[in-house]
Amino acid sequence: MSQIVVVGSSNTDMVAKTERMPMPGETVFGEFVMAPGGKGANQAVAAARLGAEVTLIARIGNDVFGDLSFSNFEREGIRTDFMVRDSSTHSGVALIFVDAKGENSIVVASGANGRLAPEDVDRAQEALAECKVLLLQLEIPLETVFHAASIAAKHGVKIILTPAPVRQLPAELLGLVDVLVPNETEAAALLDLPSECLLDNPQAAAGLLDLGVASAVVTLGSRGALIVTREGNQLLPAIPVKAVDTTAAGDAFTGALSVALARGESIRKAVEFAVAAAAVSVTRMGAQPSLPTESEVLELLKEVVK
Repeated sequence: MSQIVVVGSSNTDMVAKTERMPMPGETVFGEFVMAPGGKGANQAVAAARLGAEVTLIARIGNDVFGDLSFSNFEREGIRTDFMVRDSSTHSGVALIFVDAKGENSIVVASGANGRLAPEDVDRAQEALAECKVLLLQLEIPLETVFHAASIAAKHGVKIILTPAPVRQLPAELLGLVDVLVPNETEAAALLDLPSECLLDNPQAAAGLLDLGVASAVVTLGSRGALIVTREGNQLLPAIPVKAVDTTAAGDAFTGALSVALARGESIRKAVEFAVAAAAVSVTRMGAQPSLPTESEVLELLKEVVK
């Protein structure tokens, strides 16, 4: 039985690191790295490296990128029984530009991710019924996200949703979510507020609960993470590190959060663990290559306590 089931996307990331982002029509030089990615796959690998048993439900193309992704999941110890190889389209690809400050811009060509269907989830109903946490994101069709959440909710599974790429979501889906994990920009978009609003007034994040979710954790980059519950808000500061690439920070955070919650930790303890996982990830290049092991996260937490 897997502790965590992830229903989501799988991509191959093509990363170009440059001194600065190019202007429209401009060409700049950079360094190139290719690595496995996709929010669903990233979160699955993040959780697996932190010691959880993980099942991934996803679609990949019947191409070289799909071959590389499948081999990578097996190498990471992720259960692949419910992976679908789709010959009608290409595997997902993400084109990522990272500047010297570690900030990134991303273009995703979804390919097979856009064809992940409710029927693909139905084949994994037993895994969904037996897991402790379901991880969801929005790089796959919304009907598939809702279908997976509906099945998990019937079995009392804790549902964590990363609302990225951000879009307005139906109340029926939000009402099933135990922990919503947006970044600051996504939270503002869901609340139809200016993007700087949460910086000026963190209490505005309480409006996320009015959308129907049971709780929320808003990631704030270098400022940490804001826990939002019916009992009030709580800001946990980030751990200071030198950021090299922030591409996988959110997925490292959410994967770690799911692992801690699956183990029965409180939301505060789970967020502390997740903040440390994200801090380790930003010190390295790439999406999945940057994701830490449990020992690395625990070592950083020990250093913070000192």
